Amino acid sequence: MAELKIDAVVFDVLGTLVDEPAGLRAGLRALAPPSGTPSPGAGGLGAGGLGAGGAPGTVGAAGRAGKADGAESAGPGTERLLLLWQRHIEREQRRVLDGDRPYLPSDLLDREAAGVVAEAAGVEDPAAAEALARSARRLPPWPDTVAGLARIGGGFPLIGLSNASRTALLQLNAHAGLRWHQALSAEDARTYKPDPAVYRLAVTGSGAPPERLLMVAAHAWDLRGAQALGLRTAYVARPVGDPPTAADRFDLHARDLTDLAEQLGLS
Repeated sequence: MAELKIDAVVFDVLGTLVDEPAGLRAGLRALAPPSGTPSPGAGGLGAGGLGAGGAPGTVGAAGRAGKADGAESAGPGTERLLLLWQRHIEREQRRVLDGDRPYLPSDLLDREAAGVVAEAAGVEDPAAAEALARSARRLPPWPDTVAGLARIGGGFPLIGLSNASRTALLQLNAHAGLRWHQALSAEDARTYKPDPAVYRLAVTGSGAPPERLLMVAAHAWDLRGAQALGLRTAYVARPVGDPPTAADRFDLHARDLTDLAEQLGLS
Protein backbone atom coordinates (compact mmCIF):
# COMPACT_ATOMS: atom_id res chain seq x y z
CA MET A 1 0.00 0.00 0.00
CA ALA A 2 1.24 3.47 -0.90
CA GLU A 3 2.27 5.69 1.97
CA LEU A 4 -0.62 7.72 3.35
CA LYS A 5 -0.26 11.45 2.92
CA ILE A 6 -2.22 13.02 5.73
CA ASP A 7 -2.28 16.37 7.49
CA ALA A 8 -4.15 15.39 10.67
CA VAL A 9 -5.51 12.35 12.50
CA VAL A 10 -9.16 12.33 13.57
CA PHE A 11 -10.14 10.03 16.43
CA ASP A 12 -13.46 8.68 17.47
CA VAL A 13 -13.66 8.70 21.28
CA LEU A 14 -16.41 6.45 22.61
CA GLY A 15 -15.30 2.83 22.39
CA THR A 16 -12.16 3.68 20.45
CA LEU A 17 -10.28 5.52 23.21
CA VAL A 18 -12.43 4.81 26.27
CA ASP A 19 -14.11 1.63 27.49
CA GLU A 20 -17.80 2.54 27.55
CA PRO A 21 -19.24 -0.67 29.00
CA ALA A 22 -16.73 -0.68 31.88
CA GLY A 23 -17.71 2.82 32.95
CA LEU A 24 -21.40 2.09 32.66
CA ARG A 25 -21.08 -1.15 34.60
CA ALA A 26 -19.52 0.82 37.44
CA GLY A 27 -22.48 3.20 37.37
CA LEU A 28 -24.94 0.31 37.31
CA ARG A 29 -23.29 -1.36 40.29
CA ALA A 30 -23.50 1.93 42.20
CA LEU A 31 -27.19 2.14 41.33
CA ALA A 32 -27.58 -0.78 43.76
CA PRO A 33 -31.10 -2.01 42.97
CA PRO A 34 -32.89 -3.41 46.01
CA SER A 35 -32.36 -7.11 46.64
CA GLY A 36 -35.15 -9.19 45.24
CA THR A 37 -35.99 -6.72 42.47
CA PRO A 38 -36.84 -8.68 39.30
CA SER A 39 -34.26 -8.46 36.53
CA PRO A 40 -35.42 -6.46 33.51
CA GLY A 41 -35.90 -9.43 31.22
CA ALA A 42 -39.01 -8.27 29.43
CA GLY A 43 -38.86 -7.47 25.76
CA GLY A 44 -36.30 -10.08 24.79
CA LEU A 45 -33.30 -8.19 26.10
CA GLY A 46 -31.40 -11.22 27.25
CA ALA A 47 -30.34 -12.92 24.04
CA GLY A 48 -31.01 -10.81 20.99
CA GLY A 49 -27.98 -8.51 21.02
CA LEU A 50 -28.14 -5.12 19.35
CA GLY A 51 -29.61 -4.69 15.95
CA ALA A 52 -27.55 -5.73 12.96
CA GLY A 53 -26.79 -3.22 10.27
CA GLY A 54 -24.38 -0.92 12.06
CA ALA A 55 -26.78 1.59 13.55
CA PRO A 56 -24.81 4.18 15.50
CA GLY A 57 -24.93 4.81 19.20
CA THR A 58 -22.71 6.41 21.85
CA VAL A 59 -22.79 3.10 23.60
CA GLY A 60 -24.88 0.76 21.56
CA ALA A 61 -22.72 0.22 18.52
CA ALA A 62 -19.59 0.07 20.58
CA GLY A 63 -20.93 -2.45 23.06
CA ARG A 64 -22.20 -4.86 20.44
CA ALA A 65 -19.26 -7.03 19.52
CA GLY A 66 -17.92 -8.29 22.81
CA LYS A 67 -17.29 -7.74 26.49
CA ALA A 68 -14.52 -5.63 27.90
CA ASP A 69 -12.75 -6.07 31.22
CA GLY A 70 -15.18 -6.12 34.11
CA ALA A 71 -17.97 -8.01 32.35
CA GLU A 72 -17.03 -11.22 34.11
CA SER A 73 -17.48 -9.61 37.53
CA ALA A 74 -20.82 -8.02 36.62
CA GLY A 75 -23.91 -10.04 37.43
CA PRO A 76 -26.49 -11.03 34.82
CA GLY A 77 -28.81 -8.28 36.07
CA THR A 78 -26.12 -5.67 35.43
CA GLU A 79 -25.55 -6.99 31.92
CA ARG A 80 -29.26 -6.84 31.10
CA LEU A 81 -29.46 -3.29 32.41
CA LEU A 82 -26.40 -2.38 30.34
CA LEU A 83 -28.07 -3.79 27.24
CA LEU A 84 -31.25 -1.86 28.05
CA TRP A 85 -29.18 1.35 28.21
CA GLN A 86 -27.38 0.54 24.96
CA ARG A 87 -30.58 -0.19 23.10
CA HIS A 88 -32.21 3.04 24.24
CA ILE A 89 -29.26 5.17 23.12
CA GLU A 90 -28.93 3.41 19.79
CA ARG A 91 -32.64 3.57 19.05
CA GLU A 92 -32.95 7.27 19.93
CA GLN A 93 -29.88 8.30 17.95
CA ARG A 94 -31.29 6.40 14.99
CA ARG A 95 -34.58 8.27 15.40
CA VAL A 96 -32.66 11.57 15.26
CA LEU A 97 -30.84 10.46 12.11
CA ASP A 98 -34.11 9.34 10.52
CA GLY A 99 -35.80 12.64 11.36
CA ASP A 100 -38.28 11.01 13.74
CA ARG A 101 -37.33 13.24 16.69
CA PRO A 102 -35.50 16.55 17.05
CA TYR A 103 -31.81 16.50 17.87
CA LEU A 104 -31.05 16.02 21.55
CA PRO A 105 -27.47 16.18 22.90
CA SER A 106 -25.96 12.96 24.17
CA ASP A 107 -26.00 13.96 27.84
CA LEU A 108 -29.78 14.37 27.67
CA LEU A 109 -30.13 11.00 25.95
CA ASP A 110 -28.02 9.58 28.78
CA ARG A 111 -30.51 10.99 31.28
CA GLU A 112 -33.33 9.34 29.37
CA ALA A 113 -31.50 6.02 29.36
CA ALA A 114 -30.71 6.31 33.06
CA GLY A 115 -34.38 6.89 33.81
CA VAL A 116 -35.39 3.83 31.79
CA VAL A 117 -32.77 1.67 33.50
CA ALA A 118 -33.56 2.94 37.00
CA GLU A 119 -37.24 2.20 36.49
CA ALA A 120 -36.45 -1.29 35.23
CA ALA A 121 -34.23 -1.87 38.27
CA GLY A 122 -36.90 -0.70 40.68
CA VAL A 123 -34.94 2.38 41.78
CA GLU A 124 -37.16 5.41 42.41
CA ASP A 125 -34.57 7.88 43.70
CA PRO A 126 -34.06 10.64 41.07
CA ALA A 127 -30.59 11.35 42.49
CA ALA A 128 -29.56 7.74 41.83
CA ALA A 129 -30.74 7.98 38.23
CA GLU A 130 -28.84 11.27 37.78
CA ALA A 131 -25.68 9.68 39.18
CA LEU A 132 -26.09 6.81 36.71
CA ALA A 133 -26.40 9.29 33.83
CA ARG A 134 -23.16 10.99 34.93
CA SER A 135 -21.35 7.64 34.83
CA ALA A 136 -21.51 7.86 31.03
CA ARG A 137 -18.95 10.69 31.30
CA ARG A 138 -16.57 8.77 33.58
CA LEU A 139 -15.26 6.15 31.17
CA PRO A 140 -11.79 4.66 31.65
CA PRO A 141 -9.26 4.91 28.82
CA TRP A 142 -7.91 1.77 27.20
CA PRO A 143 -4.39 0.94 28.48
CA ASP A 144 -2.70 2.24 25.32
CA THR A 145 -4.82 5.35 24.84
CA VAL A 146 -2.95 8.13 26.64
CA ALA A 147 0.53 7.09 25.52
CA GLY A 148 -0.73 6.32 22.02
CA LEU A 149 -2.29 9.75 21.60
CA ALA A 150 0.90 11.40 22.82
CA ARG A 151 2.98 9.40 20.37
CA ILE A 152 0.74 10.04 17.37
CA GLY A 153 0.29 13.66 18.42
CA GLY A 154 4.04 14.08 18.16
CA GLY A 155 3.74 13.61 14.41
CA PHE A 156 0.31 14.92 13.51
CA PRO A 157 -2.33 17.32 14.80
CA LEU A 158 -4.96 15.35 16.70
CA ILE A 159 -8.69 15.98 16.38
CA GLY A 160 -11.25 14.29 18.60
CA LEU A 161 -14.60 13.82 16.84
CA SER A 162 -17.31 12.41 19.04
CA ASN A 163 -21.05 11.84 19.21
CA ALA A 164 -20.75 13.02 22.82
CA SER A 165 -22.16 16.47 23.54
CA ARG A 166 -19.83 19.39 24.22
CA THR A 167 -20.32 19.10 27.98
CA ALA A 168 -19.97 15.32 28.01
CA LEU A 169 -16.88 15.45 25.78
CA LEU A 170 -15.17 17.94 28.08
CA GLN A 171 -15.76 15.69 31.08
CA LEU A 172 -14.80 12.52 29.19
CA ASN A 173 -11.53 14.11 28.11
CA ALA A 174 -10.74 15.29 31.63
CA HIS A 175 -11.59 11.97 33.29
CA ALA A 176 -9.68 9.80 30.81
CA GLY A 177 -6.72 12.16 30.36
CA LEU A 178 -7.29 12.65 26.64
CA ARG A 179 -5.23 15.46 25.11
CA TRP A 180 -6.13 16.99 21.76
CA HIS A 181 -5.15 19.80 19.48
CA GLN A 182 -8.87 20.15 18.75
CA ALA A 183 -11.98 18.42 20.15
CA LEU A 184 -15.19 18.49 18.13
CA SER A 185 -18.65 17.42 19.22
CA ALA A 186 -21.46 16.20 16.99
CA GLU A 187 -23.57 18.71 18.91
CA ASP A 188 -22.09 21.39 16.67
CA ALA A 189 -23.74 19.66 13.67
CA ARG A 190 -26.91 18.87 15.65
CA THR A 191 -26.91 15.30 14.47
CA TYR A 192 -24.97 12.09 15.06
CA LYS A 193 -22.40 10.09 13.19
CA PRO A 194 -22.53 8.66 10.61
CA ASP A 195 -24.30 11.74 9.26
CA PRO A 196 -21.82 13.42 6.86
CA ALA A 197 -22.33 16.74 8.64
CA VAL A 198 -20.38 15.45 11.65
CA TYR A 199 -17.33 14.47 9.61
CA ARG A 200 -17.47 17.82 7.84
CA LEU A 201 -16.74 19.41 11.22
CA ALA A 202 -13.27 17.85 11.09
CA VAL A 203 -12.75 18.92 7.48
CA THR A 204 -13.75 22.50 8.27
CA GLY A 205 -11.88 22.63 11.55
CA SER A 206 -8.64 21.30 10.07
CA GLY A 207 -8.73 23.34 6.89
CA ALA A 208 -7.58 20.22 5.05
CA PRO A 209 -9.31 18.34 2.24
CA PRO A 210 -11.01 15.10 3.33
CA GLU A 211 -8.43 12.88 1.67
CA ARG A 212 -5.73 14.43 3.86
CA LEU A 213 -7.47 13.40 7.08
CA LEU A 214 -7.18 9.96 8.67
CA MET A 215 -10.25 8.85 10.63
CA VAL A 216 -9.44 6.34 13.39
CA ALA A 217 -12.19 4.27 15.00
CA ALA A 218 -13.00 0.87 16.48
CA HIS A 219 -16.36 0.91 14.71
CA ALA A 220 -16.69 -0.08 11.07
CA TRP A 221 -19.95 1.89 10.76
CA ASP A 222 -18.09 5.05 11.82
CA LEU A 223 -15.29 4.48 9.32
CA ARG A 224 -17.78 3.84 6.53
CA GLY A 225 -19.39 7.20 7.27
CA ALA A 226 -16.03 8.97 7.13
CA GLN A 227 -15.02 7.08 4.02
CA ALA A 228 -18.18 8.18 2.23
CA LEU A 229 -17.07 11.79 2.66
CA GLY A 230 -13.58 11.02 1.34
CA LEU A 231 -11.57 10.66 4.57
CA ARG A 232 -8.88 8.02 4.83
CA THR A 233 -9.61 5.36 7.40
CA ALA A 234 -7.88 3.28 10.08
CA TYR A 235 -9.59 0.53 12.04
CA VAL A 236 -8.26 -0.11 15.55
CA ALA A 237 -9.34 -3.34 17.21
CA ARG A 238 -11.01 -3.07 20.61
CA PRO A 239 -12.79 -5.73 22.68
CA VAL A 240 -16.11 -3.91 22.33
CA GLY A 241 -15.75 -2.52 18.81
CA ASP A 242 -17.70 -3.10 15.62
CA PRO A 243 -15.23 -5.04 13.42
CA PRO A 244 -15.03 -4.69 9.65
CA THR A 245 -16.80 -7.07 7.33
CA ALA A 246 -15.22 -8.78 4.34
CA ALA A 247 -16.64 -6.02 2.15
CA ASP A 248 -14.92 -3.17 4.03
CA ARG A 249 -11.81 -1.62 2.53
CA PHE A 250 -10.10 0.56 5.11
CA ASP A 251 -6.64 2.02 4.58
CA LEU A 252 -5.12 0.70 7.81
CA HIS A 253 -5.92 -2.06 10.30
CA ALA A 254 -4.16 -1.83 13.67
CA ARG A 255 -4.06 -4.04 16.76
CA ASP A 256 -3.89 -0.96 19.01
CA LEU A 257 -2.59 2.60 19.01
CA THR A 258 1.01 1.44 19.33
CA ASP A 259 0.62 -0.56 16.14
CA LEU A 260 -1.11 2.38 14.45
CA ALA A 261 1.74 4.73 15.39
CA GLU A 262 4.25 2.31 13.90
CA GLN A 263 2.25 2.04 10.69
CA LEU A 264 2.26 5.84 10.49
CA GLY A 265 6.05 5.81 10.74
CA LEU A 266 6.22 7.31 14.24
CA SER A 267 8.93 6.12 16.60
